Amino acid sequence: MIMRTFISLLITGAIAVLGGLLLNTFPLIPISVGFAFALGAVTGSIVLSIFPTKSAGTTSKTLSLNSKTIYVGNLPYRSNENDVKELFAEYGEVFAVRLMKDKRTGKRRGFGFVVIAAKDAPAAIDQLNNSAYGDRILKVREANDPRKSEHAE
Repeated sequence: MIMRTFISLLITGAIAVLGGLLLNTFPLIPISVGFAFALGAVTGSIVLSIFPTKSAGTTSKTLSLNSKTIYVGNLPYRSNENDVKELFAEYGEVFAVRLMKDKRTGKRRGFGFVVIAAKDAPAAIDQLNNSAYGDRILKVREANDPRKSEHAE
């Protein structure tokens, strides 16, 4: 966020200086250098508001297009994120693992979610669903998108 603000200020300053130089070099109407600079700064901020710089949301959109979230149920309670990541890494690139815990006790609840490359998700689901892991039989499927189910009602 700080870097994006710095870049925006730098671009605004550059546009302000260029605007000031152009208006001072080619005087269509006689104005002071300070006024030309201020006019350039206002123009720069308008340009930046119309054409915003790249935001962090773009990368999360790209990630969501190139990845799938998979539900993993019936995990052994002693499993941790690294164990599950290693299990799914055999089938493709794993971006994230989140195992659910009880809010009150902090103990694992035996299920979680794995974000994996979209192209690798079907193979991981096919191979791991109903497979033995620890002393349990895993339940693996594509996770429901809570945003879609809210709008479906």
